[in-house]
Amino acid sequence: MRFVTIEHESVERVGILDGETIRVLEAGVSLLGLLGGDGSRLGDAGERALRSPDLVVPIADAHLRAPVPRPPSVRDYMTFEQHFEGVARTAGPKAAVPPFWYTAPSFYFANPNSIHGPYDDVAVPPGCTAFDLELEVAVVLGSGGRDLTPAEAERRIAGFMLMNDWSARDLQAAEFALPLGPGKGKDSAISLGPWFVTPDELAPMRRGDSYDIALTARINDEVIGADTVSSMSFSFGQMIAYASRGTDVRAGDVFASGTCGGGCLAELWGRHGPDIRRPLSPGDVVSIEAQGLGRQTSRVVVGAPGIDFEAFAAGRR
Repeated sequence: MRFVTIEHESVERVGILDGETIRVLEAGVSLLGLLGGDGSRLGDAGERALRSPDLVVPIADAHLRAPVPRPPSVRDYMTFEQHFEGVARTAGPKAAVPPFWYTAPSFYFANPNSIHGPYDDVAVPPGCTAFDLELEVAVVLGSGGRDLTPAEAERRIAGFMLMNDWSARDLQAAEFALPLGPGKGKDSAISLGPWFVTPDELAPMRRGDSYDIALTARINDEVIGADTVSSMSFSFGQMIAYASRGTDVRAGDVFASGTCGGGCLAELWGRHGPDIRRPLSPGDVVSIEAQGLGRQTSRVVVGAPGIDFEAFAAGRR
């Protein structure tokens, strides 16, 4: 099944994509609320929407929101070696992937309050002069757990979504000089959707513990990179299991693959130099696509003014 969240008469509604229409469930139902337990609520709701929808909306007329607009948490990984290698070279041609990367699927916590819909405009972060896209695939937990094995974690996946983790590369680079990881460089926007796709829909593309899902990134209709989910060095089950060591993961938590090979400008800059392509700027249209998961299209718009750090520091003193 392919679930969507739409805005209808200023109210969020959940439905099932059925051809060129959305079969919408009764008001008050959220995708997050359908998760948990043994997973039967999600399937039952989908069957109910197909059998007796509260209303039917043509997809062409629908205002799609992120399928899960307010997830409890978002963990973002870096599982594509090609991406890591390319971005690492922005620090110098001899930069290499650190050994620890090969031992565990490392992640950072992204901002769940910055979620955007699949067709929403995205503003340049305040003060950013090196704005970038990041083509990723994310999974959503259907039930929680602790100290899970990869197999247990895999069985808890309720759905898959396309994700763009927008990045302020100049702010990110400045923050990485401190031993804290990303802050405002990764704080402005995460685009999710258009669909929340249940694992059975992707079964034909399953290959071992991964998927042959083709991924493509475009800027102003020009392809800048392409890859496949099967290039991930860690599976989604391994990613979730690692996150669950010594702590609880919850239904609705989002786990993102990290950027695929060729799925951002920073990788191009690392491999070919900063002049290969300019950063994103207002007016650019970014499209990312994943086979079976749909396509996002976002227009970059002007954001808020940046911070005067000298004045900010002076005020602190």
